[in-house]
Amino acid sequence: LARSPAAQVRSAAELIEHEMGVRERSKRARLYRKAAFPQVKSFDDYDFSQVAFPDGYGPDDLMSLAFVDAAQDFVFHGQTGRGKTHLAIAVGNACVQAGRTVRFFTTAQLVLMLVKANRDHALEAMFKDLARAELLVLDEFGYVPLDIEGARLLFQVMSDCYEKRSVIVTTNIEFSKWGVVFGDDKLASALIDRIMHHGRLVEFGGSSKRMENALML
Repeated sequence: LARSPAAQVRSAAELIEHEMGVRERSKRARLYRKAAFPQVKSFDDYDFSQVAFPDGYGPDDLMSLAFVDAAQDFVFHGQTGRGKTHLAIAVGNACVQAGRTVRFFTTAQLVLMLVKANRDHALEAMFKDLARAELLVLDEFGYVPLDIEGARLLFQVMSDCYEKRSVIVTTNIEFSKWGVVFGDDKLASALIDRIMHHGRLVEFGGSSKRMENALML
């Protein structure tokens, strides 16, 4: 039986809606693969009570993701186990959900990849790949010492992000010690200037959430 014009229109609309849904899910899956989060975290039930934001800025501002459009940066600073990585991944996850491109690395992992790319004459291609991200998350900055080559390559990546894309750095190293990490005080100072020009320092206090969770088991 021939369907009415109205039924044909509804059928076509349903088909288009289904196709758009399939494309959106495929895009989201690609973004998650590209982000390479070690695990997926969200803002749900995140405890902000021990997180100190700069004056005039708060959790709602962060969760709005407006900082990504403005290419602004964050340094999440605090001792191990205070929830820095969880929040950084939650921000990245929200970006992916919003259709944005995110890359997540431990700092040591990224440096190893950069050094290898440099030695394989593939550094330019890697820089171009990283430049496609709207948000770059560098976890555990300062946990592993950097040699001269690694420090300069990392500096180049972070410096290239300036006013182009957002960076979130999680670290337990205060700014005064970044020169030790890079092995060069001037390099560290120049990088801090770039990050904090449009960036914000967020301090994580309280006790270790990992220790608290372990004690609850």
